Amino acid sequence: MEFDYTTLPERAGYDAIAVDALGKPGAPGAPKEGFDAIPMWVADMNFLAPSCITDAMAERLKHPTFGYFEPRDEYFDAIIRWQKDRNGVQGLTKEDIGYENGVLGGVVSALEAFSSPGDAILVHNPTYIGFTGSIEHAGRRIVHSALKRDADGVWRMDLEDMAQKIEENKIHLVVFCNPHNPCGRVWTREELETANAVYAAHDCVVISDEIWSDLILPGHKHIPYQSINDDAKMRTIAFYAPSKTFSLAGLVGSYHIVYSRYLRDRLVAASTRTHYNAMNVLSMYAAIGAFSKEGEAWLDGLLPVLDTNVDVAVKHLSAHKGVDFFRPEGTYMLFLDCAGWCQEHKVSIDELQRAGWDVGVAWQDGRPFQAGDTIRMNLALPTARVEEAFSRLDRYVFTD
Repeated sequence: MEFDYTTLPERAGYDAIAVDALGKPGAPGAPKEGFDAIPMWVADMNFLAPSCITDAMAERLKHPTFGYFEPRDEYFDAIIRWQKDRNGVQGLTKEDIGYENGVLGGVVSALEAFSSPGDAILVHNPTYIGFTGSIEHAGRRIVHSALKRDADGVWRMDLEDMAQKIEENKIHLVVFCNPHNPCGRVWTREELETANAVYAAHDCVVISDEIWSDLILPGHKHIPYQSINDDAKMRTIAFYAPSKTFSLAGLVGSYHIVYSRYLRDRLVAASTRTHYNAMNVLSMYAAIGAFSKEGEAWLDGLLPVLDTNVDVAVKHLSAHKGVDFFRPEGTYMLFLDCAGWCQEHKVSIDELQRAGWDVGVAWQDGRPFQAGDTIRMNLALPTARVEEAFSRLDRYVFTD
């Protein structure tokens, strides 16, 4: 099967925040005259969705009735097969899987089920901004444990700090990101085991966001948090979705995997209380199409493209002293620490960001991720557009 990873779809006017929101509050500024916009901020992809998804939806649309329904067995079977083939998960059953309107909605349901307003929740920082908004809007208090970069520049968890923060704040619920957004770390089995030892010692329920788990770059492997040992399996609520993998966020549809009946019953009770956590029939068919053999082949073709895009970014950025970064092992996001550049060139991070926006590089302010003078970049575009973006940065932004 051949797939197209070189065409940049026309997204303007087609309900895409990535391009339609530019220049509006909370989004990157619009480019100056003479430059087109290269969307490198909001975390969805700029590739055409594989036809297995649209075909599955189109086939269902041929039958024009859309009443109340129950998820089809094919939906659960597709998830079970996908988890087995991609992640080596054995023994997953239909009963372990539940629909979620979104990963963040699932996180909020878990917060409601296992904590009270005012409770402290442990989260690593840099922190995905969706976690920040969801946890704070739910009336909980975030306690950050900072990830640290080792001598080789690799992001690591600080186990001692994690334990101290949990003890001091009497924490019993943690939000964990596996792989990590925005840092791009794909945690090893040993790292997950040592983290779980801390959580187990303090009786913490673990909310594991694994939405990026399919987007693992060559040379690395995703380890589902629940797979590391029996303790982790029974203390964890894991959330997945096809939305990042296939850029389906606009269709809405995620799922949880929970092996503990106690955790599952409480989570489901919280998520169904509002009657808003209901599946859309077309998103069900989109998921069935995505988690097919054709969807898997499309993903296998995509990952080398993303890896090439990372190579492009590394090649260009390595030439600029003061721009520090970790080569991501997973996701399609790149997190830049620009503090050294800003200090050396006596510019603010706002001025640096604006310089990129002016020439059409619509990158994202990294400060809301709780991480200083940083910028987050989305590399999920055709390689030619990534090359163009970094060429513009070389020529107009990271200049002496």
